[in-house]
Amino acid sequence: MSASPTDRRDTTEPGPDTRGHLSRVWDVIFDLLRFIARYAHNVYATFGIFLLIGAAFALAGTWAFAMLAGHVTSGGTQAFDDAVLQWLGARRAPTLDAVMLEITSLGTTSVVTMVVGVAALFLWLNKHKHSAILLLVATFGGILLNNLLKAGFSRPRPDVIPWATTATFYSFPSGHAMSATIVYSTVAYLAGRLQRTRAARLAITCVAAIVVSIICISRLYLGVHYPSDVLAGVIIGLAWAGFCMATLEAIQLYARRNAPQLLREERPAPVPES
Repeated sequence: MSASPTDRRDTTEPGPDTRGHLSRVWDVIFDLLRFIARYAHNVYATFGIFLLIGAAFALAGTWAFAMLAGHVTSGGTQAFDDAVLQWLGARRAPTLDAVMLEITSLGTTSVVTMVVGVAALFLWLNKHKHSAILLLVATFGGILLNNLLKAGFSRPRPDVIPWATTATFYSFPSGHAMSATIVYSTVAYLAGRLQRTRAARLAITCVAAIVVSIICISRLYLGVHYPSDVLAGVIIGLAWAGFCMATLEAIQLYARRNAPQLLREERPAPVPES
């Protein structure tokens, strides 16, 4: 199948505060749930806080998805969707086709299952059983949710440009985009929990974001999804993954304070930043 359709930088050397800003922002985001937990007076209150944060992720994502779905079903995104595919289709080339086919395979069910299986086995064997279970629930729960949404909206796949690959079932939301968002963001989150430095966590997150982004682009280039399909997949994928992550934090907090030692998952102590 085929697919369709400067910023200006300051040249002055950034100071130490500028260089460390992104790292500090990431550290705040990554540790937010545990930071909030310090202010709860007991484990049950903290458990509730984590679940409320997870619910907030889910509700925010659901609201954004519903808004986008409303525009899609009313035809409000169609002109933009078609224009993007036509623009991409005009820039196809045999070499780029081959590259995009390889990239899009990173979001297929077979590859996603392999990544999740290896990661879950590693976590389980290294006594991170809650994390392994979270990854499995997030992944296969996301696949089920995607199929239900596709069947509910029943949006036909694009016919704007010739497809450069095969595709089945409905178009909205994109299964590749949603699965990639859930799996690679959750793997990055779980890997980040095992790292001792901000830089390592930031690097893992950037790699995951790049992988998800290029998979999403490949679906457009190959002509099998509209931009709105891909955006919807990312939105609902982030919402579901965020809910699962917050739930894991709640379970882990409860286990650390109440469960036997064997149920706890130890993390490496953070390395002080110089």
